[in-house]
Amino acid sequence: MTTMSMIKALNEGLRRVLEDQPKSLVMGEDVGRLGGVFRVTDGLQKDFGSDRIIDTPLAESGIIGTAIGLALRGYRPICEIQFDGFVYPAFDQLVSQLAKIPNRSGGRVRLPVVVRIPFGGGIGAIEHHSESPEAYFAHTAGLKVVTCSNPADAYWMIQQAAAGDDPVIFFEPKRRYHSKGEVDTESSELDLYRARTVREGRTATLIAYGPTVDVAANAAAAAAEEGLDLEVIDLRALSPIDWEPLFASVRKTGRAVVVHEAPGNIGLGAEVAARISEECFYSLESPVLRVTGYDVPYPASRLEDDYLPNLDRVLDAVDRSLEY
Repeated sequence: MTTMSMIKALNEGLRRVLEDQPKSLVMGEDVGRLGGVFRVTDGLQKDFGSDRIIDTPLAESGIIGTAIGLALRGYRPICEIQFDGFVYPAFDQLVSQLAKIPNRSGGRVRLPVVVRIPFGGGIGAIEHHSESPEAYFAHTAGLKVVTCSNPADAYWMIQQAAAGDDPVIFFEPKRRYHSKGEVDTESSELDLYRARTVREGRTATLIAYGPTVDVAANAAAAAAEEGLDLEVIDLRALSPIDWEPLFASVRKTGRAVVVHEAPGNIGLGAEVAARISEECFYSLESPVLRVTGYDVPYPASRLEDDYLPNLDRVLDAVDRSLEY
């Protein structure tokens, strides 16, 4: 076991990909000499050269379009979108080309492209730097969408995403970048598209992903002091969602609260709530509740703490669920 931050875990995971896959390369704005604005790619250009760690122009559509062309020629690009809100100029390339070409070709063409996107709030940044655009891509058939919540998952998930032949949108929770944890760099039983039970319980189920997994875990720890036994599940994969652990948990607890930073309107929580209601209707003791960001543009930093789901809002939702 090695203790490292999520930034270090991602860096080491990318380094291992580049060592193991000669056709892999990293491309994006400032990923080379600077090492990325969050330093996730720090030192990679020095060790692997500018032909494999490529500083691109400030043109997100060009980054993804070029990656698609490289993948068609047998390369395995890993793209970085510098901030979540910068992804929208590349949206057409992502949903119209990257997601569709494998199906358009009847499966004869594969596009092993990973698109890394730092996402979410909590760093005091303005709009376009604190977005949560995951629902757009989870809604798009042909794209796999995943997110890590801790260094161990980050280390292994980036390698597994890069090893597959499908296009993967890889969301990295930027406010968890500096969180530290133990990482087994030798072996892992982790499956890229499987949910993880963070904490077992019987009173209610908390479902979260990315930056809100820590919020849910802290809420469960606080609730335990009041005698409540909350189960916490980290989705990890947003498309496809690993449904069975969720259904099994809700059939056990009878209650569910979904937590995410993105606005609630037509967010991932709505789909999770709908599917749980369909599959676990006779086990539910209360409606599935959601704790999300508000349906407004991302606010200024002084309002950020009021916007983001926090421990108190999660516990309030649990209390409301128990009142039924």
